[in-house]
Amino acid sequence: MAETTDGDAAARALNRAASSGKKAPAPRKKQPPNPARGAGRDPELLGSAVDRLIRDRGWSAEASAASLTTRWAEIVGPDLADHVQPESFEEGVLVLRAESTSWATQVKLLMGTVRTAIDQAIGVGVVTKVTVKGPTAPSWKSGPRSVPGRGPRDTYG
Repeated sequence: MAETTDGDAAARALNRAASSGKKAPAPRKKQPPNPARGAGRDPELLGSAVDRLIRDRGWSAEASAASLTTRWAEIVGPDLADHVQPESFEEGVLVLRAESTSWATQVKLLMGTVRTAIDQAIGVGVVTKVTVKGPTAPSWKSGPRSVPGRGPRDTYG
């Protein structure tokens, strides 16, 4: 370890006192121009800005699916919308849930008309397949009177 002289120690102490113990700030790097702060700062309508964001991020299919679920009654009509609701939309597959098996059958018979209405409303090719499901059946697997084994089926005949 090198020995320091009193003069060097005094000079360092003077420098620290002069700078109040703070290091000099690092020189600022030149940042690339920000389009939000540079040219093209004219006001833009919110709708067009959101549309550009959706297009740039690749969210077009998701936005169309959201539009489909929110405008369902307008697209297929109030009578059908009262009994059949969109349940999910993933990778182009739209799943519809009917309140009864008769409404599920009715939607399957009207599938051509429903597909045409969907394509006109949100665009051709967004929905590639439509699946219609009926109501869910009650489960015999749980509840206060469930039993292990064959359960209530063994008394049916």
